[in-house]
Amino acid sequence: MAETKVIMPQMGESIFEGTLTRWLKKPGDAVKRDEPLFEISTDKIDSEIPAPASGTLQQILVQEGQTVEINTVVGIIGDGNVATGPSTVASPKAAAPVPQASRPAPASKEEEDETAPGHVSPIVRRLAREHGIDLAELAGKGTGINGRITKNDILAFIEQRSTAPASGDTERVPMSAIRKSISEHMVMSLRTSAHVTTFFEVDCSSILAARDALKADFESAGTKLTVTPFFVLAAVRALKRFPILNSSVEGDTIVYRKNINVGIAVNIEGGLIVPVIKDAGEKNLQQLSEAINDLGERARTKRLTPDEVKGGTFSVTNPGQFGAVIGTPIINQPQVAILCMGGIKKRAVVVDDQIVARPMIMLALSFDHRIIDGAVADQFMADVQKQLESWS
Repeated sequence: MAETKVIMPQMGESIFEGTLTRWLKKPGDAVKRDEPLFEISTDKIDSEIPAPASGTLQQILVQEGQTVEINTVVGIIGDGNVATGPSTVASPKAAAPVPQASRPAPASKEEEDETAPGHVSPIVRRLAREHGIDLAELAGKGTGINGRITKNDILAFIEQRSTAPASGDTERVPMSAIRKSISEHMVMSLRTSAHVTTFFEVDCSSILAARDALKADFESAGTKLTVTPFFVLAAVRALKRFPILNSSVEGDTIVYRKNINVGIAVNIEGGLIVPVIKDAGEKNLQQLSEAINDLGERARTKRLTPDEVKGGTFSVTNPGQFGAVIGTPIINQPQVAILCMGGIKKRAVVVDDQIVARPMIMLALSFDHRIIDGAVADQFMADVQKQLESWS
C-alpha cells in the first residue's frame, strides 16, 4: 500500500501550531482508519486525532512534547515495513511540512526559541508568550521533573518581575500567538470583504414567554434553555429563504453552500473560537440548544475536535451577554455574513399608540456588499425579526 502521511491538523482559524502530547500507538502497531492515533494540545483545544488511514504505524517523526506548525508531517502509516532509522526527529524544524497553497507565515525567532529549554506544556508556553518571557531565561531553573519548567515557575517569575523597580511609565508586552493570529485574520477579512452593517430592533416578548414555557421540559431532558437557540433557529430559517447569505466568494464565482453550518462565537481565555453546529438547518430548537451548550462547554475546556471548528457557512456572536447594546462584527472568512446579538433590555416603545415597556434587543448583520445588496440583507433581517416577534 502507498504510504499515508499523518499531519498536525489545524484546530481553528487562529491556530497555527500544536503540541503533540502523546502517541497512542508505537511503530509497528496496526491502526484502523479513524481510531485515535495521537493526542495534541493547543492554546485553545486538547484533542485526540484519528488515524487518516488503516495500516501500520511505520514511523514517528515528531516526538511527544514537541510543538510544530500545522500541516507538519508527524508520522507515516504504511504496509508494515517499520523504518529502521530513528523514530523521532531532533527538533520541530526537522519535521517535513505538507505543501499547501496558503501556509501560515513561519514562526518568529522568539517562538522557535521557546522550546530551547526542553519540553514545556502549552499553558507554560502561552503564559510565557502573553507576559513576554523568554523561556531561555529559565533554562536549568525549572522545578519539574528533570528540570522541566512548570506553570508555577512561570507564575513565580512573573510575580518576581512585577515587584522589581519600575523603569519608565510604560510596559511593552508582545502579543500572544493567539492574539497575533486573530489580528491577522480580522485585518485580512476587512481587506477581503466590503463590510456593511445593518441594524434591526426586535421585541423579545414572544421568545421570552416561549422560553419560560419550555424551560422546565428542556431542563428535565438535561438541557439549559437560553435565548440564543431562538435567534439561531430564526437565522437558519431565513438562510433557507435567502441562500446568498449562506454562500462564499471564490474569485468571480459565488459558491452557494447547500448545508447550513452555523458558527457560534465563544469567548475563551486569551482569545475567541468559533465552533460550528453542522447541519443546523436540519435541527429543531432543542437540538440547537443541546449543540450550543455542548460546543460552548467543550470550547471553554479545550475539548473540541478539529472537525468542530471547521466548515462554518454563517456565524452568530453574542456580545450582549456581557452587557453590550450592540456591536459591528467582522465577517469570519470565507463566510459572507455574521449576525450579532445585543443585550435584551426593557425599553419604552410605542405599541398601538401607547407607550409601554418591552424587552428589546438590537440585532446587527454585517454582510459582504460585494455580493449581498442592502435590500437583500434587510429582507433577511426583517424575516428574522418577524419570526422572533411572532414566536409561538
